[in-house]
Amino acid sequence: MARLEVFEVWMPLVSEFRTSFGSTRLRPALLVRAVERGGEEGWGEVVAGEGPWYSSETVWTAWHVIEDYIARLLPSNIESPELVGERLSRIRGHNMAKAGVEMALWDLKARMESKPLWSLIGGVKRDVIVGVSVGIQPSIDILVKTVSRYLEEGYGRIKIKIEPGWDIEPVERLRREFPDVPLQVDANAAYTFLDAPRLSRLDEYSLLMIEQPFHHEDLLEHAYFQSMVRTPVCLDESVRSVRDAVAALRLGSARIINIKPGRVGGWRPRSRYTTSGASRHTYRSG
Repeated sequence: MARLEVFEVWMPLVSEFRTSFGSTRLRPALLVRAVERGGEEGWGEVVAGEGPWYSSETVWTAWHVIEDYIARLLPSNIESPELVGERLSRIRGHNMAKAGVEMALWDLKARMESKPLWSLIGGVKRDVIVGVSVGIQPSIDILVKTVSRYLEEGYGRIKIKIEPGWDIEPVERLRREFPDVPLQVDANAAYTFLDAPRLSRLDEYSLLMIEQPFHHEDLLEHAYFQSMVRTPVCLDESVRSVRDAVAALRLGSARIINIKPGRVGGWRPRSRYTTSGASRHTYRSG
């Protein structure tokens, strides 16, 4: 690899996407290009947002870290993207910046070896069931119409965003309208443990999971809540490393983990932490 280049882009969304963090109509992103001396190039994306709401990273902090630290720590003759995590272990946090660079190097490797990317990272399936995340809607009727349209387009499962005041009623209506559709909810840490009695009512609707109901540092509160409900709790923002995952599983904070390469530092981030004793648990992505 000869050099890294970073590009800022702004993408207008097809429709407004609202979560407990707020509403988004125009989404920023950083694209990373890894250029080899022979002219070959690979592309990756930094998935940080405009503000530090989902994580502490933003597109601007990522740009700074890539330009001033990551580009200096990675040798120009790095042999494999698998080594990126180890090379960047001195940098604390900034997982999305690290992942964007690693993804560009994986793409470069795939192009130079004339192989599909999925084969390099160990993929085995040619077809996967695709779900869709549905933001908070202006009304329950509009939510039902939106979900119906996505199902007609072929999506295999539905995730809806929830927040205080928008939870039990929309789920109840969706389950009545679509009794057999795989359905899950995502709170993006909008609740506190004081809301646990209300959230436990979601057990009535045969959900796939309740994702990240509480603050990202509240592993114990998630564990207490998981002991209260039959529905699997899923952790997203709480898990930023293998260490977090093992701690969450051993505490019983969740039965499902949402794995996003950007949040955990790439496809194969390095960790010295042993995962022995956690192999019996199931890790899921989504």
